[in-house]
Amino acid sequence: MRLLSVLAYLVAIAPLIATPGTSLALLTHRVSTDGSRAAAPVILGTVTGLYIHATLAGLGLSTLVMRSSEAFTAIRLTGALYLLGLGIWTWRSAGTSRRPRPTADTTRAARTARTDRSTYRQALLGNVLNPKAASIFLTLTPQFLTPGHPVLPQILLLATAQALLVTTWLLLWTPFLTRTTPTLRPFLTRLTAATLIATALHTATP
Repeated sequence: MRLLSVLAYLVAIAPLIATPGTSLALLTHRVSTDGSRAAAPVILGTVTGLYIHATLAGLGLSTLVMRSSEAFTAIRLTGALYLLGLGIWTWRSAGTSRRPRPTADTTRAARTARTDRSTYRQALLGNVLNPKAASIFLTLTPQFLTPGHPVLPQILLLATAQALLVTTWLLLWTPFLTRTTPTLRPFLTRLTAATLIATALHTATP
């Protein structure tokens, strides 16, 4: 695959990455609450989801799912319900959203580990259960593949480029989100919840 194809893919995918979605919503909530370190599990979960979609597309499994109306509908509704539930939970947590109080090192470390795992799962599932994310690798990505070469390595290469762009985009937001004041955090949490709920309703729409 030529470098020009990878760059062209990044140009094509950039507007989609810049569109507010689940990853940015989670980043807003977690970073404004727990600080810049909370960006890492959001990014890792999102990137893991991208590689899962890319691998399935390269193996042809995503194509089978997208062609089966029953399977596609099941995944679409599952993703919508997950995002809806996550949005409602986030909205309800707005009143208690605040940075953790100083505690013993052991307790703080345990709490941090639990929060990181939870955030990683939320970002991962938010990406994996989004059929529109899968459709990118089935509709847009094939236009940049080189005919006559193995498909999977090329898709994984494009996924890596996309992952780097997503990581850069989320990291650019992180410093701004860490500067939020305590009075602004509940607003950002509710904005995150509204984004997740809107994404859920959009995902549920055929």
